[in-house]
Amino acid sequence: MAKYFDVHPENPQQRTISNVADMIRSGALIAYPTDSCFALGCRLGNREGIGRIRSIRNLDERHHFTLVCENFAQLGQFVHVDKDVFRLIKAATPGSYTFILPATKEVPRQLPHPKKKTVGVRIPDHATTQALLADLGEPLLSSTLLLPDEDEPMTQGWEIKERLDHVVDAVVDSGDCGTEPTTVIDLSGGEAEIVRRGAGDTARFE
Repeated sequence: MAKYFDVHPENPQQRTISNVADMIRSGALIAYPTDSCFALGCRLGNREGIGRIRSIRNLDERHHFTLVCENFAQLGQFVHVDKDVFRLIKAATPGSYTFILPATKEVPRQLPHPKKKTVGVRIPDHATTQALLADLGEPLLSSTLLLPDEDEPMTQGWEIKERLDHVVDAVVDSGDCGTEPTTVIDLSGGEAEIVRRGAGDTARFE
């Protein structure tokens, strides 16, 4: 059964956040809120966690996982960013955007796209997520909590606990965080390509 953590949306309780971070370090797969919708997350090198996310979401090897980062300095360790891309991302973060960029050697080999060698990265504007990332000290390997054959992500923590009780280890709930996933921008080719229109405004990339 999944543990259920009720977290204040504006002032996350540090003790609770630390408990969740300890679970992640020990190999847990969690469902947690972001500034767009709920996501599944585990530690970066957690092979079992990656497999569980693929199984829950029915994902193939071409799926772009996302590294959810605390800040720009952390993001820069895992993807190659030139000056033009730096300015674009800096202006849009933190926010509801996922950027696809060439992965560095810091990214575990099983994560980047098999042909493009790219990975998704993002910096969320969400107090609970930021508190968790700060305690963890590293990115969360994540994927939108969108189940196969469903059009919209689940929005309620209790519903996620009820439906995924035996396939995730913890559910972090800090209130409704919406149904719209991030806007996905592919910057790996030098030009901004809008892959998915979502919660983030695309005007600056068009």
